[in-house]
Amino acid sequence: MNIPSNLRYTKDHEWVSLEGNVATIGITDFAQRELGDIVYVEVDTISKELEAGAVFGTVEAVKTVSDLFLPVKGTITELNPALAGAPESVNNDPYGAGWMIKMAVANPGDVEALLDAAAYENLVG
Repeated sequence: MNIPSNLRYTKDHEWVSLEGNVATIGITDFAQRELGDIVYVEVDTISKELEAGAVFGTVEAVKTVSDLFLPVKGTITELNPALAGAPESVNNDPYGAGWMIKMAVANPGDVEALLDAAAYENLVG
């Protein structure tokens, strides 16, 4: 299982990459494996400010639909446009082409409080 050491993680299996106050967020390799073949990603919260833990969208796989939870407080600024035509990129490259959203983080320090790679690896075993 791939768990890049340069990212932060949530117990809900989202990953976060922070540059300045802009975070890129997606689901982990573990999450995409558990979901199976992803067929659709829906995010209808663009331009909305949400609290940490709020549902920002859903990911639909062949057999299930799962909520996506915002790791930190902020405003969602962008949905990955490539997901509309190629949602399977979440399965093929969850930490690269399969990213889901970008957001302006209210407090960049909140990202540091998330799980590091070692802690996330302990969580998923």
